[in-house]
Amino acid sequence: MQPQYETSRLLLSVSHPDKAAGVLEFYERNRDFLEPYEPVKRPGFYSLDFQRTNLTFEYNSFAKARHLRMWMYLRDRTDVPIGTICFSNFLHGAFSSCMLGYKTDKDHLQQGYMTEALSFLIPLVCREYRFHRIEAYVMPDNKPSIALLEKLTFHREGLLHDFAQINGKWENHYIYTYLT
Repeated sequence: MQPQYETSRLLLSVSHPDKAAGVLEFYERNRDFLEPYEPVKRPGFYSLDFQRTNLTFEYNSFAKARHLRMWMYLRDRTDVPIGTICFSNFLHGAFSSCMLGYKTDKDHLQQGYMTEALSFLIPLVCREYRFHRIEAYVMPDNKPSIALLEKLTFHREGLLHDFAQINGKWENHYIYTYLT
């Protein structure tokens, strides 16, 4: 797996700690937009030091083939990301699967960027890591995310009750799966 790829409109890249300022800007700009769909952030999350440390951890995890977070940039503007895609919880052997998460900048929604990125990355990740299954979890009221997953041929397997604590409250999630 390479640390960087290009699609027709996007640069997809595993970020280094030197990109922490842009990543922090992404999170700060999208804080109010993303908070209803995410766990409560740790103290210090919205700091440059935290983001540098996190990017270092993520890069090392990528190098060890344990975790993959790609930051999404417009090809003509690679200083500030417009989204991120994370493949995590890598399981091999009999399970051969991972989890998928993603976020898009509030100012870049409904332009097909996430569809473009995931359409490129999902087959690549399945091939490179030999995954048979990718799981994605989505809150039932997150209609745009449900539409995206279904467009990408993920299938809803069921409803998980009180699956994750989101914004301080236990929330139900649908489980969607992509099978190779």
